[in-house]
Amino acid sequence: MAQRELTQADYIAILKRRWVLITVLALIGAPLAYGVSRMLPNRYKSQTLVLVEPPTVPTDFVKPVITTEINERLASMQEEILSRTRLEPIIHQYGLYSGDVNRVPPDALVARLQKDIEITPIEPMAETRSQELPGFHIIVTLDNPRTAQEVCSAVTHMFIEESIRLRQQRSEDTTQFIAQQLVDAKAKLDEQDTKLAAFKSRYIGSLPDEEQGNLNLLMGLTSQLDAATQALARAQQDKSFAESMLAQQVGAWQAAQSGTSPETVDMQLTALQTQLANLQSKYTDDYPDVIKTKNAIAALQKRLADSDPPKASNDGKPSKTTSEPAQIAQLRAEIHTTDQVIAEKTKEQAKIQQEIKVYQDRVQSSPAVEQQYKELTRDYQTALDFYNDLLKKRDQSTMATDLERHQEGEQFKILDPANLPDQPSFPNRPAFTLGGLGGGLALGLAIAFLLESRDTSFRTERDVEFALRLPVLAMVPAIELLVGPKSKHSVVQKPDDASIEAGARA
Repeated sequence: MAQRELTQADYIAILKRRWVLITVLALIGAPLAYGVSRMLPNRYKSQTLVLVEPPTVPTDFVKPVITTEINERLASMQEEILSRTRLEPIIHQYGLYSGDVNRVPPDALVARLQKDIEITPIEPMAETRSQELPGFHIIVTLDNPRTAQEVCSAVTHMFIEESIRLRQQRSEDTTQFIAQQLVDAKAKLDEQDTKLAAFKSRYIGSLPDEEQGNLNLLMGLTSQLDAATQALARAQQDKSFAESMLAQQVGAWQAAQSGTSPETVDMQLTALQTQLANLQSKYTDDYPDVIKTKNAIAALQKRLADSDPPKASNDGKPSKTTSEPAQIAQLRAEIHTTDQVIAEKTKEQAKIQQEIKVYQDRVQSSPAVEQQYKELTRDYQTALDFYNDLLKKRDQSTMATDLERHQEGEQFKILDPANLPDQPSFPNRPAFTLGGLGGGLALGLAIAFLLESRDTSFRTERDVEFALRLPVLAMVPAIELLVGPKSKHSVVQKPDDASIEAGARA
């Protein structure tokens, strides 16, 4: 039968033949499994639900310094809390695995407790489309229900304390790091400020913002130089005129002293009138030189009018005076004054020229100074922006740290505290009983099919045809001879257990 395809009728026939075996094994499996469950130690499961609460203050007002996802932080905290350092005190505190403490190494006990503690994250609702973890379950499975509840509560508080400590520590570390960076940025800013101040002090007057002022001053100095040059030329001209007048006056006076006639004064007057005509051809009557020449002519004319013939001395010679006339002394004083004016104007001209040279040098060096100034200003502005940015971040980090210290940031909240289990979670005796029943039934079916696969009996026409590869001509039922109390012999036909006789065609 195992070598041919079985039909539904074959399966039904097998069940009819082997139902006793299958039923017995199924009935034995259920109580046997229940008995095994009674022999196994009870395990009690205590669990708690922890929710992740968002910060009390919105993140738009105080930006948190911890940007890692709650999933990553939960995994990190799980590795920290379920480490040997944290679990060994719990084993000793609650007396866990007391029967195996002396026989099992501490690492094996820690590994057992790690398996007995289960952290299960809660998946966010699909409607919210949120990626944030809303919370997680902490499940502790132990032999004692009270111990399971206490250990579950202890582990839950460890998670909450670790979350608070971790957030505070990271906030404080971030604040300290930014504060140190701020000190370094302040030092660099002061260095750039010192360089910029030294540069301004060195190139004062040649800075880019002073270029237009230098040009304006240069134009003003140029105008002053022109005015000083004109004043100097006028003073020199006045000096020349005064010297010519002095020479004429001295010549006339010396001629008078030597006894010459007043024709010399007339000659001077003629010369002055000629000079006046030349000046009037070039300048107006208000020009200073024209006015001076007119005054000199008027003085000579008055002198000629007031002059008397020289008086003869006792020996018949004209008298001589030893002192110079007032006009000559006045001319000499005027020349002296003009010399002083020329000296002042010359000095003023040189000073203005020197100042012009200074401002010309400033204007010429302005492009190079501007390039260096831009580089220093750019470095200073970069350092200033970096310092201001760090200062802003330091203030934000300080507020975030204060927020964590007051526990106003993101934190874990126990929604359902650890429960005290009243029924063991393992073994589940009804499940064991059903499993034993199903296992016995499966074992009975397997044994039944195994026995059928080893049975070589011919039970149907299909068995004969499959084994002999010959068609069946007839089937003769088995006839047994039975001895009964009423008759010696009786014939009984058993169609269910037939012996088959087959013939083959020639």
